[in-house]
Amino acid sequence: MDVILFGPPGAGKGTQAKRLVDALRIPQISTGDMMRAERAAGTALGKQFDDFMSKGLLVPDQLVLSLIEQRLKQADAKSGAIFDGYPRTVAQAVALDGMLAAQDRKISVVVSMEVSLPEMIERIALRRTCESCGHIYHLRYNPPPSQNACGACGGKLVQRKDDTEEVVRTRNEEYLAKTAPILGHYSQKGVVKTVNGVGSLDEITARIKSAIGVS
Repeated sequence: MDVILFGPPGAGKGTQAKRLVDALRIPQISTGDMMRAERAAGTALGKQFDDFMSKGLLVPDQLVLSLIEQRLKQADAKSGAIFDGYPRTVAQAVALDGMLAAQDRKISVVVSMEVSLPEMIERIALRRTCESCGHIYHLRYNPPPSQNACGACGGKLVQRKDDTEEVVRTRNEEYLAKTAPILGHYSQKGVVKTVNGVGSLDEITARIKSAIGVS
């Protein structure tokens, strides 16, 4: 089963994708995580990613598609994947459909998580990320044991430089203009399910599982 978790910046796609990995027994594929790893490593590609991501802008397609294609070929993704943060444009959706079709696969369901802009701003402003393992916390909804240390590995917690209100507003404008139309693309295929993205983590996970049709 190939699933897309869809929604605006701060909707909680990454958090929910991690929660669904065990239930669906397929991996999370996060272009955001992969791109941040490139940035942290200081590679030439990572520096290109940084130029866009630090300003809240979408990374050009050609810099993203190669990462996705490589990931889909790995053994753990052969029976399906949870796409988190990808596709971000209709062109990327068409490209993803083509990649999957070449493997006799297709997107089974697109779960659209609905969250308002004020909620997104609050969520992202209070988000903290572990520098070492990438674990994400929220000071209100999913607080760490310590405000400075990751409960999973003890690494330092930081606020990413693109986790600010200004960047969130820019990203939301980009989302509305370039990403939201993806729903029209997949609605024509009859695979879009809409869920309320506000509530406790358990409540939202239960809604997503219900939409996908798993217990």
